[in-house]
Amino acid sequence: MHSVTVELGAASTMELVNALSAIATELAQREAPESSAACLELTETLAAAADMQESALAGFIGRVDATGEQARWGYPSTQAWLRSSLGMRDNRAKERLTLARQRHRLPQVTERLAAGELSFGYAVTVADSVARLDDTDCAQAETTLLEMADQGFSAGKVAAFGHRIRDVIAERDGTEDAPDEDTKRGYAKSWLTTTRSLDGGRYVKGWLNPEDAAIWDGTLAPLAKPAGPDDRRDLAERTAAALSSVLSGGHKATKVTVICDLETLTGGNAPARLTDGTPIPAAQARRIALAAGVSPLLLGRGNTPLYLGHRERFASAAQRQVLETLYPTCAVRECETPGTLCEVDHVHGWALGHSPTDIDQLTLTCGWHNRFKHTSPDQIQITKDRDGRYVYRLLPPPDDKSPPATGLGWAA
Repeated sequence: MHSVTVELGAASTMELVNALSAIATELAQREAPESSAACLELTETLAAAADMQESALAGFIGRVDATGEQARWGYPSTQAWLRSSLGMRDNRAKERLTLARQRHRLPQVTERLAAGELSFGYAVTVADSVARLDDTDCAQAETTLLEMADQGFSAGKVAAFGHRIRDVIAERDGTEDAPDEDTKRGYAKSWLTTTRSLDGGRYVKGWLNPEDAAIWDGTLAPLAKPAGPDDRRDLAERTAAALSSVLSGGHKATKVTVICDLETLTGGNAPARLTDGTPIPAAQARRIALAAGVSPLLLGRGNTPLYLGHRERFASAAQRQVLETLYPTCAVRECETPGTLCEVDHVHGWALGHSPTDIDQLTLTCGWHNRFKHTSPDQIQITKDRDGRYVYRLLPPPDDKSPPATGLGWAA
């Protein structure tokens, strides 16, 4: 058992965090009390304390995000750092980052969360709801949603209102009726429903079965790539822009890669898969192969030119297809960017003449890590896995050999 003595008012932030970590370690190793009533009370007290810790965590994350510190460690975004280095689930990483970025626009939420008067669930719900609102609507939305929380609405119910906050504000003012809720549907067939909002936009909800989802990904994923290093749109915004481009006729081509044996296409039962690993039943693979604008990729013997040597700078379309089957995500171990959104990378650098444009000298990396590898070669360790695929591992910055803090036990 360790002894922890901290003078709260005089302690530094680092000393407080270290003391909290020591207390959490000791608490995690203890058995729960026999009394269920005591456990209920302790749970409520500990959960309230954890919510106040989330307030401090939002401040830390916000500072890292604002300064771009995560980039020095090889992470293309703050969310990637939270997900990869701290082991957070993707949804929790998004929640914490959203709160960190919106807290300066939410003075009531920030104050009440830090004081233990508002739970993390409510705080995140409000932050997510106002993320795409201007400052005027943001202030109004914050007040409206906090009023709902104070009236006893659950965090889930507040979240449902938050998703259509403009309509909620209008509903409160008596200017418009709220849209009806979507009807639950099955999952065998694809479906979409749209509801017009008060400002002329549309809410879109729906479900795509695996076959239609493959077409969606093959069409929109290449168009949803960032336009350049200054493109600050998030993936949701880029996807919406890609969909608008397709609907307006600005893009016609659709590419979906289905990996299967020849027997599968000729009547066999062996399942196929998409490049991200999604399994596709044999019958469905045959339907995809026959669909207009969709082509299967057959892996096997053939005359596909996969070895182009030093004469060609860029990988061929055939090489690109093969690489997408080998690398469902970026070759950097901690990166989850889909291979379809990645760039072809010469493992040892084509410009130096060390790596020809041959399939066994190529891999896929996201645009951010491709540039990071070029500018910070000492922070990339290149190995191969047992299947012969390249694996890139991030190393600490040269001036700091210790890894970033791994966070507390409740970070996952």
